[in-house]
Amino acid sequence: MKKKDFLSIRDWSTEDLNALLASARAIKADPRKYGKKLQGKALALIFEKPSLRTRVSFEVGVHQLGGYSLCLTQAEINLGKRESVSDVAKNLERMVQGIMIRTFSHDIVKEIAENASIPVINGLTDFSHPCQAMADYMTILEVKGRLQDLKAAYVGDGNNVAHSLIYGASRFGLHLAVASPAGYGPNPEVVRWAEENAQSTGCRLEILQDPAEAVRDADVIYTDVWTSMGLESEAAQRRRVFQPYQINESLAGHAKPDYIFMHCLPAHRGEEVSSSVIDSRHSVVFQQAENRLHAQKAILLALME
Repeated sequence: MKKKDFLSIRDWSTEDLNALLASARAIKADPRKYGKKLQGKALALIFEKPSLRTRVSFEVGVHQLGGYSLCLTQAEINLGKRESVSDVAKNLERMVQGIMIRTFSHDIVKEIAENASIPVINGLTDFSHPCQAMADYMTILEVKGRLQDLKAAYVGDGNNVAHSLIYGASRFGLHLAVASPAGYGPNPEVVRWAEENAQSTGCRLEILQDPAEAVRDADVIYTDVWTSMGLESEAAQRRRVFQPYQINESLAGHAKPDYIFMHCLPAHRGEEVSSSVIDSRHSVVFQQAENRLHAQKAILLALME
């Protein structure tokens, strides 16, 4: 399973991703067993976007594995302006044993990985959010006991979270229905790749505009904010366009009675989801958030041990 980087779900095989999930669940069940696996190793955390779950889960995770972390913000690095991306990578590879970066452009993550001999982890870009997807699929597996033969509905913006869920569905063999307003769907190249790689796992992928059709008979309902970081100028327009896509009791009524509700957080109650859904017995959003810690510890071990 040994890989150099974790940049995208699509870079890892189904077998390797299943091994990561198994490792994450084992770590969660007995974290003390893994307490010295990264002893003496350092992880650089680069943040060009603000963070709660990503920073806390990676900092706590590497410390619980016996290593330590260094948090580097835009003020310290200013990638591509104060110093070139390649120079940052070549400096860090001589001082730390791994890099996690949370930034805007996916090309920056790829450039760091191309120039650093040490492992690079994508903590989020505008294009993808693979660590989140691993926590998501871990949560579904925990609650539902399986991944195949389930239907998940993603309703909302076809953004980075949607892209990683689509890649994951193709790898894990889920039926995934994605419903977005016209012009706000996922990247066609992501969809094309997933469809080309879906047959081997039995994945069924639907790209729709009708949220009720997507949610019908779903085991899982997933949504995200309507306006991602960097798109704040579009917020008012997006609230109008996405209003019919709010996950509320009426829309959720099309799903199976035992559906689970998921959200990568932060959530805006009253916008993409009603309080009556996110705070209901169906919601697993905080279990999902906790699983970022365990899934990322599995990724750290796979890359840095």
